[in-house]
Amino acid sequence: MTHILHRQIHATLPVAIGGKGIELFDRDGRAYMDASGGAAVSCLGHSHPDVTAALHAQADKLAYAHTSFFTNERAETLADKLVSGAPQGISHAYFVSGGSEAVEAALKMARQFFVETGKPERRNVIARRQSYHGNTLGALAAGGNEWRRAQFRPLLINTYHIEPCYAYRYQEAGESEEAYGLRAAQALEDKILELGPDTVMAFVAEPVVGATAGAVPAVPGYFKRIREICDRYGVLLILDEVMCGMGRTGTLHACEQDGVAPDLMTIAKGLGGGYQPIGAVLLSRRIFDAFAEGSGFFQHGHTYMCHPMACAAALAVQEVIARDDLLANVRAMGAHLSQRLGERFGNHAHIGDIRGRGLFMGVELVEDRSTKAPFDPKLKLNAKIKREAMARGLLVYPAGGTIDGVRGDHVLLAPPFIVDAAAIDAIVERLGDAIDAAVA
Repeated sequence: MTHILHRQIHATLPVAIGGKGIELFDRDGRAYMDASGGAAVSCLGHSHPDVTAALHAQADKLAYAHTSFFTNERAETLADKLVSGAPQGISHAYFVSGGSEAVEAALKMARQFFVETGKPERRNVIARRQSYHGNTLGALAAGGNEWRRAQFRPLLINTYHIEPCYAYRYQEAGESEEAYGLRAAQALEDKILELGPDTVMAFVAEPVVGATAGAVPAVPGYFKRIREICDRYGVLLILDEVMCGMGRTGTLHACEQDGVAPDLMTIAKGLGGGYQPIGAVLLSRRIFDAFAEGSGFFQHGHTYMCHPMACAAALAVQEVIARDDLLANVRAMGAHLSQRLGERFGNHAHIGDIRGRGLFMGVELVEDRSTKAPFDPKLKLNAKIKREAMARGLLVYPAGGTIDGVRGDHVLLAPPFIVDAAAIDAIVERLGDAIDAAVA
């Protein structure tokens, strides 16, 4: 009997006791290839010696100091490193303990920015359907994952959602990617005009949509048009790179590939690689200056912000990625993963789409390829795939509700940056066997 309230109360989970590289080990001696990095977290795999050494050294020196009294060296150095590699205009970092906290803080920063600059009427947040921005109430309100939102809707702030940029489902026959991107982005301008431009404070989006839709990248030109619309109406652009950022797509920040810079960016997961809980908001100089020249503080805070152990782990993770040129491996192995998925599933009767960037890939399952009709949600196909994959020693991240929160299934892959071609081949073969068994 367990005294933990687990995610699934009636599930019987194996007990993880160790990990090395791309593998995790349970108490019964089984090994599992971690092809999803947990939830796109373990970018360096498990038990990386440089990161564990950094944690030991920090624990011996300083484990905790509250930020109302002190700053600390690891947080300061990490902030310097992140700002030096950030998109244009980013000047400061705000450290928290995870992605949901980061999004919550970013929303508050957006609101306080407009209060500080004399525009308190700006209060509305626009985001996209089939997005996920976290599970705290503010982040959940911003997100467009209807299954997660449903029972908590009476507690959520009022937000507004437009259609996602989801070419497989919404691009019309004969429509170019560029034309579709402009059409999809126009939904933002239409919503701003509907609400009243002077009432909108922020648009929130994932450059590559994560677990809610399954590694869906925007088409070329979409985010450039989004940036133009935000600038035209004075709306802050918040990019949520909690899942897709910090090298996961082959560049340090996913938005680099879209040619845009945000006003606020949220990062987590791959920031610390799972070695400690950490997330951050990267904010632009104009937002920082509004606070500095106004009230002189950000009216928010958490007990564990700028935690020395968490910052030490994240700094070590980022130093290893840079030192070992792992983003080059993400690009090379991402190309290999895309190729192998195409070879294994390109003509598969029940795979409708293969998509993503770098080592952040998804496959969407369909009952009928010609009509793109999804499987009946009652089949719980995603749960069957997860079970079949684990039986084969493979960890992947399947989910349902891909299309509208109820219908549609996908599988997300996010292996560690240290993965090699042989491991990619094994991942794809095991995944193929698991999907075939689940749909049989």
